[in-house]
This record gives sequence, C-alpha cells and structure tokens, in this order.
Amino acid sequence: MKSELKAWVYLAPALFFLVMFTYYPMLQVLWDSFFFKAYGQESAQFVWFDNYKRLFADPAFSQAVRNNLIYALGTVFPSLAVGFFLALALMKSTKFRNFARAVFFFPTLVPLIAAAALWIFVYFPNVGLLDYYLGKLGFGPTQWLGDSNIALYSLMLLAIWKNAGFYMLFYISGLQGIGEEYYEAAELEGATWFQRLRYITLPLLGPTTAFVFIIALIHVFTYVDHVVMMTHGGPIGSTNLVLYYIFQNAHEFNDAAKATASTVVSVGVLLAISFLSIRTMERGIHYES
Repeated sequence: MKSELKAWVYLAPALFFLVMFTYYPMLQVLWDSFFFKAYGQESAQFVWFDNYKRLFADPAFSQAVRNNLIYALGTVFPSLAVGFFLALALMKSTKFRNFARAVFFFPTLVPLIAAAALWIFVYFPNVGLLDYYLGKLGFGPTQWLGDSNIALYSLMLLAIWKNAGFYMLFYISGLQGIGEEYYEAAELEGATWFQRLRYITLPLLGPTTAFVFIIALIHVFTYVDHVVMMTHGGPIGSTNLVLYYIFQNAHEFNDAAKATASTVVSVGVLLAISFLSIRTMERGIHYES
C-alpha cells in the first residue's frame, strides 16, 4: 500500500494537468456539442443530436473528410517508408552517417508555419525553385498551389519532407534493438538480404511501426498551419482538411455548435484508430536486446 501511495503521489501533478487541460476540455466540448446558440442569441438551446445531423449533411464537411483521407494515405505511408529506408541506410554510426542523420532530421526542427513559408517560395509559379529547375528540363510553369487537382498533393510533399526524418529516429532505435544473432543465423541458412528484411527486420519492427503509425496519424489530424499559410483550404476547398474546417466554423462562420460536433467526431475517430493500433502493437512480435 505504501509503494502504491508513493506512486500516486509522484503521478498526481501529471494527472492534475492531464485532467485540467486535456480530459476536462474534451468533456466540455462533448457537452457543448449538444447545444446550439444562434448569432446574437443570449442563451444556448439544448438540441440533442441536431448539430451532428447538420454536420453530416454539410457537403463541406464531407469534402474535408475525403481530403483528410487522401492526405493521410498520401503522407503517413510514404513518410514511414522514407523514414524506414533512411534508418536502414544510417543505422550504423559513422561520422558521415551522423551528419546525414542531422541533415534529414533538421526539417523536424523547423516550425510548420516557417516550413510553409519556405515552401511557398519553392512552389511559386515561374520564379519558384521547383518551376525554375523544371524549366531547365523543358517543363512549363505550374500552379502548384493554385490548381485544385494538385494543391493537396503539394501539401503532402511538404508533410513528407518535414516528418520523415522524425520517424527515421524511431526506426533507427528499433533497428539497433534487434540482436545480430538473428541475422547471423539467417545468413548461415542462406537467406538473402531481402529475405532477412522480410522475415526478421519487418516483423521485429512491428511494435515500432505501430507506435510511429499512431504519431503519424496524430500529425495528420493536428497539422493545419501549412493550410492556413499556403492555401486557406482552397482552391475550391481542395485542401480543406477537417481541422481547418473546424477552425473556419469556429472563427469565420461563428458556428461554434458545428465546430464542437466536428471536433468530437474527429477526436473519436482518432482515439479509435489509436486504440486499435496500440492493441496491434501489444500483440506484435517483441524482442529483448
């Protein structure tokens, strides 16, 4: 009992801040999502699930969800793949590889709003770096952020550039935790490099991949600075993500009821995906160094 009491005493400050600044606001948003207050009205009216009905009937929300799904597929898996292969190349420590790790990790340190400002100059038509070098190859200028068909993919490229180095560090840590005896035994059996990758490295990195996958999903649902800075959800809503949709309803359209309802839905989906990923991580293959 004394040891358990000591543990709770140590945990109390963190639990206090979690309750006050995480769980209480979540419950408050959930409660507020059942109320509607018209502009200029003094008191809010309890409307049950009407806010959710209005939310799911809103074409802009459906478009934001589709955009977020495409954005997630186009950033999470490529970012994890790039981070994994960078980790394979830079796993063993040498002076050059340590320098390369710092180079690839540097975009993670750049604030997203600053990275967005930097990439505006990369994507700027005619005079931007991308159009400049593509022009040397004979390609004409492209509206990277002004064309509704490619604007979202331009944001994806920025997200991959920024996050891959961060995921690389987790994979390097996971790779360094796999014992050499597994690879030595596989080599004695005549396994090729690809077979060792498929049957040893990838399965033993299962817990690491599940954890990094959760982090990547959180980034997908919580990163909005580049949308605000670069596209404002346009053109024609092609880059309007769910978080920017919430921002618009709360601060531009003065529809706090719809904003709270969409927040509850997005947080619920994120919690469900995170829970399933953690369960997968717990059932995955674990190893000891």
